Amino acid sequence: MAEALRLGVVLSSGGGRGVYAHTGFMLALEQLGVTITAASGCSAGAIVGGVLASGTPLQQWAQSLAVVKRQEFWTPDSLPRFLWQMAVHRGQGYTGLSRTDAAIAFCRRNLSVSTFEECRYPFYTVAVSLGRGRKVVFESGNLAPRMMASAAMPILYRPVELDGDLYCDGALIELAPMEAICCKHRLDAVIIHHTSQSFDENDHLMRALRRPWSMFEILNRILYHRRPWYLSDKRLTFRWCPGGCGAAVIVVEPELPELGWPLTEGGLRIEHAAMEQTEALLRPYLDAMTTDPRNRLPMPPTDKHLGVGPGATTCGSD
Repeated sequence: MAEALRLGVVLSSGGGRGVYAHTGFMLALEQLGVTITAASGCSAGAIVGGVLASGTPLQQWAQSLAVVKRQEFWTPDSLPRFLWQMAVHRGQGYTGLSRTDAAIAFCRRNLSVSTFEECRYPFYTVAVSLGRGRKVVFESGNLAPRMMASAAMPILYRPVELDGDLYCDGALIELAPMEAICCKHRLDAVIIHHTSQSFDENDHLMRALRRPWSMFEILNRILYHRRPWYLSDKRLTFRWCPGGCGAAVIVVEPELPELGWPLTEGGLRIEHAAMEQTEALLRPYLDAMTTDPRNRLPMPPTDKHLGVGPGATTCGSD
């Protein structure tokens, strides 16, 4: 009997907008009948990826997200407390506007199991270790605090303490941790869903800074000022794994509405947009993707010795 095809999913960072978009993306994969072998996620992708890897039904998670309240993930200090910390203590020991307790509790309530080891398929997420000054890949231990550690954006959230170290948003180093699963699990194909904000000459900074929470806009621009290697100027891109394992890399980058921080209104519109675009982009390639992606997808020319190609084939409209 032929070995079953092995397909992985990578969910990028992307803030609150990314949480809704990744949920829509996963709803589309469910409708398309795609079976996942392994998954990884960063920041927003860590939240959605961890919940679904734990075995929580996708529809149940989508319903929970549809009624989420701001105080379930965002509990900033009051203005008097902030001023007290700054004026009296001169910021000593002050590491972020919001605690992470509520967000971790929200993650925990939506999980079906407590640890990475209990997930229905291997799941990984990334964060930055402040003590060691480097990226850390989580693949064991309690899920909820490690999911939030990957999503704890500096300044907005206080770092998450784990085993005597402090961790913050993995997007500072890596937007989509593909290498955590691709070669390690001998995957035939990896689908990257990229929702991080992009900026171009038509995006007017001064207008953006007049919106509420301008600090978040500045952080976004710092985190996402460079485009990762796997992206193109199209919504659907085909590439080879740069690690040399020969896996096909399928990149979906939907066009999404904006969502200001820390809003939830408009999230369902983003979820639906991601779901509809994912289904429309992937359905023409579904049979090839789920049977023999290395040979049947429109992959770029490959160097058979290295397993990578010199360029990329892109599909989809601007």
